[in-house]
Amino acid sequence: MSNPKTELTDNTQKDPDEWVSGDDPMTGAQASYLKTLCEQAGTPEKYADDLTKAQASKLIDEMREKANI
Repeated sequence: MSNPKTELTDNTQKDPDEWVSGDDPMTGAQASYLKTLCEQAGTPEKYADDLTKAQASKLIDEMREKANI
């Protein structure tokens, strides 16, 4: 029998589309980080103030990849 306290499972990273609070407005931390990432990736126009938490998370992943972070 496995012990969930000592063995990591695959559900440690949940798809943002499945987040219960995914439709809530993005957090201040997400907004700040995302704005910086968009600038570093050379696409500041991708940043928008009205993103949801899930949208911001996906865009953060995209911009991190684009900025090679």
